[in-house]
This record gives sequence, C-alpha cells and structure tokens, in this order.
Amino acid sequence: MPIIKHNPQELFPQYQNYSHAIEVTGDSRLLFISGLNGYEKDGKTMPDSFEEQAELIWQHIGNVLKSAGMDYNNIISMRFYLASPEYDEANIKLRKKYLGDHQPTLTVICCQLLETNWKLEIETVAASA
Repeated sequence: MPIIKHNPQELFPQYQNYSHAIEVTGDSRLLFISGLNGYEKDGKTMPDSFEEQAELIWQHIGNVLKSAGMDYNNIISMRFYLASPEYDEANIKLRKKYLGDHQPTLTVICCQLLETNWKLEIETVAASA
C-alpha cells in the first residue's frame, strides 16, 4: 500500500517529524492532514484574530487537498481544536463558508494549544475512489 506525503510549497515549511498530509492509496485513497494552524507561508508570521487564522487554515487545507487531486467535498472527518469556547460561533460560520452543505464527521475540542498565540488548529481526513 503506497504512502504519499503532501507538503505543498504554498504552505508554511513543515517542522520536527511532521507532514502536512499523508495519503494512503489502495481501493480508495485516504488523505490524513495534520493539525494545521494559521501561520503565513514564512512559517513565523501569524495574524492575531481568530477569523484571520481560521481563513489561513482553510486555505492551507484547500492547498493540501488540491495537491492530492481533491477538494473540500472529499473531506470525511475533521477535528477542530479551539483555544477558547468563545470562538465556536466564528468557527461554525467559516466551516459553513468552506463546506457549504457538505457534512463530514466533526469533533470540536476546546483546549490549551501548544503556542499561546494559536487560536485554532484543524486536523482533516479526506477520501476519494
């Protein structure tokens, strides 16, 4: 079963034993996208607001999906890690913006994230035939 790493140049550089996404092929293709955060392409700069970080994360997810020949409709599961429950409403609004009527499985967790300036991290699984 071939495993393909997806680290598109449109995203920030990966770091410390990390791939932005890994695709597993067979009868169907599965793409596992690591928890992504709101870094700009330089891997150092991050906007302050939740909405700006979330927009960047959704763009990063879209770029990884594109690198695997997929799009948002191929998403089958998502995990959202929010730094605070206050971000839930904005998170739902952006999720609807990018997914429309598409309904993958979802988990939303409120927790302390690794870096204090991170407001959101999103982990995604996508599949195609």
